[in-house]
Order: sequence, then structure tokens, then C-alpha cells
Amino acid sequence: MSSSPIDEPNFAPGSAAAVDEMPPEAAVGVRPRGWIKRVLPKTMFGRSLLIIVMPLVLVQLIATWVFYDRHWETVSRRLSADVAGDVAVVIEAMRYADSEAELTRLMEQATAATELNFILARDDRLPPPAPPSGTLLEEQLRHAMAERVRLPFWIDAASDPRDILIAVQLPTGVLSVDAPRKRLYTSTTYIVLLWMLGSSLVLLSVAAAFLRNQVRSLRRLAAAAEGFGKGQPVPFFKVEGAAEVRQAAIAFLQMRDRIQRQIRQRTEMLAGVSHDLRTPLTRMKLALEFLSPAGREDANVAELKSDVAEMEQMVNGYLDFARGEGAEMPVETDVGLLIEDIAAAMRRDGAPISLDLPGDFMVPVRPHALRRCLGNLIANARRHGGHVWLSSEAAAEGVDILIDDDGPGIPETERERVFRPFIRLDPSRNPLTGGVGLGLTIARDVARSHGGDVRLETSPQGGLRARVHLPR
Repeated sequence: MSSSPIDEPNFAPGSAAAVDEMPPEAAVGVRPRGWIKRVLPKTMFGRSLLIIVMPLVLVQLIATWVFYDRHWETVSRRLSADVAGDVAVVIEAMRYADSEAELTRLMEQATAATELNFILARDDRLPPPAPPSGTLLEEQLRHAMAERVRLPFWIDAASDPRDILIAVQLPTGVLSVDAPRKRLYTSTTYIVLLWMLGSSLVLLSVAAAFLRNQVRSLRRLAAAAEGFGKGQPVPFFKVEGAAEVRQAAIAFLQMRDRIQRQIRQRTEMLAGVSHDLRTPLTRMKLALEFLSPAGREDANVAELKSDVAEMEQMVNGYLDFARGEGAEMPVETDVGLLIEDIAAAMRRDGAPISLDLPGDFMVPVRPHALRRCLGNLIANARRHGGHVWLSSEAAAEGVDILIDDDGPGIPETERERVFRPFIRLDPSRNPLTGGVGLGLTIARDVARSHGGDVRLETSPQGGLRARVHLPR
């Protein structure tokens, strides 16, 4: 199997297709992805949202640290100092109580005024100290009690969820104080946290809504460009989104119109060239028939007939190559049935072909263009091998069609070169039997117009394998 096109792939170096052709590490200008890029979101929506979220989280963390380190610590220290001060005032007032009744009335008044519950246990001693909880609140209260009361004391901040228990050793006994936790906390702590969390959620929701709208425009543009690259009709889509997205969409529409106009002009020109070239060739063939006497043919006339037939085949090959897939529209096609139909036609011409089609693959293709692509590859395999094997297999996001032969194959260094137009590895062979070097060019051009490709590999049958990839 051999024959036609290209030293290099039919795309510009550095293009997206060229990068896809090579491994990521080998692509020109493409470096291996670092761990940071592997962790980052792959989509533009995710990355844009990350750009908003990261500074927001950083600002919130700084604000939280400043709040807790400055405001909350200062407020909690002052609240602890107030509680310790109330305890110190009550202890000082107890010294001037002359009777038990007056002492009881003093504690009742202190409880009503300070919301602290005071109980005096006469002739009692402080219990063993409870293990510190390690919270900032307890540390602040211990510091305030040591500074204001200046008597042995004991604090239990863990046993009661509503109150903090304080015990102070007095000469007459132990003064127990139940301090409500609300006197040591400030509600601004929760208000600030809820405000920060709520504002962040609102900001993220608004940002996500706007970003999703912008990304939707880019996705539509990408889908339109991909469909147009596969030769599918691109319906009019609304130009929307940010100014840059609109600019890209307008540029794409203008590019689409220019390409379609060029294809239309080329098709019209080729129609005229076809007519202009076929007409004199037909006249030459008729003239040569009249020059041949009945029953015998002059050697010179036979050579002229061979030259005219060669010219006609070359013209047809050139026109097929330039015409491409024409205006044929893609339709959902069972590739297996299409291959069976091609194989049946080839078998009628005497070609030994074996089929191995494991499943049905419905792919949007241009049936006539794909028939031309596979027909060229099968004819090439048949020309250089004794037997042809056709098979298909599921591939990533599509299907691969395999054409194998048992011929001499093509050296690996020449497998890209033969895809160049008018390249033949055996330039001495007769064009009438060997072609004009456009078969593989046309096959790859058709496959790439579907968004796929044609690659040459070593066949397990000993010859060459042509792998045609078609995306779904």
C-alpha cells in the first residue's frame, strides 16, 4: 500500500491540529504540565471563578484574623474584667456586713444587679483546681480575676454549658459565683461571621451567574467552530457576551463566509475546467478511433491512445482532489454498512477482501466523500498486496476503520511523505495502474474534513495498515 500525499501533515506548524498530532511533551512550544496546572480547574468557568474566590477567601481570612486578634480579644478581655470587677466589689462590700441578714440581702441585691449568682459557703475550702480548658475566654477571665480580686480562686468553664463557675477563697469560707456565659461573650462575633459568610455567598452566586453567561457564549462559539471544521452546516447564532467574545464571534462568522465563498468559487471554476478539458480529450479520442484501420491499430496511434487515457485519468484525479467533499451534508451513517457496501463493490471487481466488523457505529459523515476516502485506501491496499482486510474498532470519542494488506508496506520514515500531493514512492510505474499520487491525499483530506485523520502503521498481516479515525 503506498501512493500519494505529504511530506508533512496538511496543516500549518504550530496550529492546534499540529499540536494534537504530537505527544504533549513533544509539541513545539508545549511544556509538560506542572503540578499546579494539573490541580487547577481545566475549564474557563472554573478558572475564572477561582480568580474571584481566591482573593475573596484571602481577604476573609485576613479580616477574620484581624477581628479575632484585635476586636474580639479586646472585647472579651473587657467583659472578663467587668465580671471580675463585680466579684471584687461584692467581696469588698461583704466586709462591711454586720449581720447574717445584711450579708444575705447584699448577695441578693448583687445577684439582681450583676446577673451573677453569689453563694457563700462558710468554713469551706476551695476544691482541687479543675484542668484548664485552654480557651481564650478562660485565659482572659483568669487574668482578670488575678488582677482584680487578688485572692485564691478556682474556675470551671467546662462542666456547665450555660454558666462559668467561679469559686473564691475568703477568710470566712468559699464564695461561689455562677457567671452566665452571655456576660463574657459578645453577639457581634456571630454577626460579623454571618455577615462575612453571607456576603461571600452572595458575591459568589452573582459572579457564577455572570461567568456562566460569558462561558456559554464561548462554548457556543467553540461548538460552531468545531462543527464548521468538520464540514457541518453552522446555523446563525447570536453574537453575545463580552466585547472580546463578540469580536471573536464576528471574526469567526467573517472567516466562515470567506471560506465558503472560496469553496464556491473553486467549485465553479473546476466545473468550467472540467468541461474545457474533457471536451478536447473526447475529440482526440474520437479522432484516434478514426485513424485506426479496421482490425489493426498502428503503434503510434496506440501510444497516442495511451497518452490520452493517461491525461484523462490525471484530470479526473486532479478534479477529485480539488473538489473535496463538495456541498454534501453530513448525515448519521452506519459505518459498518457503508464498509460492507464498498467491500461488495470491490469483490465484484475480483478483489480478495475479508471483513471483521464487530459492531454498528453510527457516525455523522458525508457518505459519498467517505466512500471515496475508503475506496482510495482499499484500492491502494489492493494494488500493493494480494489480500485486503477491513475491520473497525471503537476509539476515543469515535471509531477507527482499519485497512490492512499483506504487501511490502512503506518504510516508517516515508509514511508521512506519501501523503503529499503527487508523491509516488515508485515514480517509474505506469500512472494508469499506479495512480497519479493523489489517492492518499484525497483520503486524508476527506478524513480531516470530518474532524478525523488517516495514519499509516505496520499491519499485523505483514504489510501496511491505514487507520481512519472518525469522531462521533
